[in-house]
Amino acid sequence: MNTAYRTFPLLCWLATVVAVSSCSNPGDKVDSSFDTSVANPAYKGEGPRVLFDDAHHNVHRPGKSYRPFVELLKSDGYSVTPLRRPVSTDELRKYAVYVIAGALGRNETNDAPAFTDEECDAVREWVSGGGSLLLIADHFPSGRAVDNLAQRFAVRMGTGAVEDSVHFDPSFESSHIVFSRENGGLVSHPVTNGRDESERVERVLAFTGDALSAAPPAVMFLVLSSDAMARAASTTVRKHGGDVMVDVTYGDPTPVAGRAFGVSLEYGKGRVVVLGEATMFTARLRRDDHRPIGMNTPGYDNRRLALNILHWLSRAQ
Repeated sequence: MNTAYRTFPLLCWLATVVAVSSCSNPGDKVDSSFDTSVANPAYKGEGPRVLFDDAHHNVHRPGKSYRPFVELLKSDGYSVTPLRRPVSTDELRKYAVYVIAGALGRNETNDAPAFTDEECDAVREWVSGGGSLLLIADHFPSGRAVDNLAQRFAVRMGTGAVEDSVHFDPSFESSHIVFSRENGGLVSHPVTNGRDESERVERVLAFTGDALSAAPPAVMFLVLSSDAMARAASTTVRKHGGDVMVDVTYGDPTPVAGRAFGVSLEYGKGRVVVLGEATMFTARLRRDDHRPIGMNTPGYDNRRLALNILHWLSRAQ
């Protein structure tokens, strides 16, 4: 299984995927018809303040691919502010929730730490004091880039991509994994149960992510099956003019049963949710066939899961 992508200095990366499809291509368009309204907002007055990271070479940005997610949160009563500078304890203390989606390193392969040790320590200190973190990673190189931050909360990120030959949506590829109560991948937890029966999550679709691991008391709520396999990534860098070509080779599959795409935990006085896949909370149309991918994919409860996670993090439940 091979993947090739080209990185352009500092600003963007383009992935062309063979066998494992990321659904994160620049040609995808935000689905302008996606309904971001909320009939029963969690906060009808001045809601919690959410800080959304836009300072760490993020693939997913609040004004771009994650705009529907941001608009959904606003409809639910949250206020959302982008962060465009290094994160600090002084900055974080103004907010209830800090969201990070698809942060990458600025090296040629994008897998260097996206956050400095000082930033990681600041986030840990803030969470311990009562803040809430939503850390959303993805397949390589995303997990490796935020592993130092995740480890502050005893969560380990993957280093490649995951596929499941049994529990996947057959209209997509085997890396598009279905987590449901029926197949055992969706575990009972406040983020899957919601505040009442109307918010119960039954099925979630993930679009090519990587496996997370965490020990109790952390709770894995999107659990990979015994058929799930991960392929570790290795890279070769080639340069042509001002461009950098990165060839990514995925190795032989190894079982990752019991690992997860979704982990939640209490840390000190705060809360943390870590996800191993990021496209699930976009709402886009694929550039090749205009099929909906993300919260807009019919038959799945990704939209509901996004709201439930924020409710748990902000203690609306």
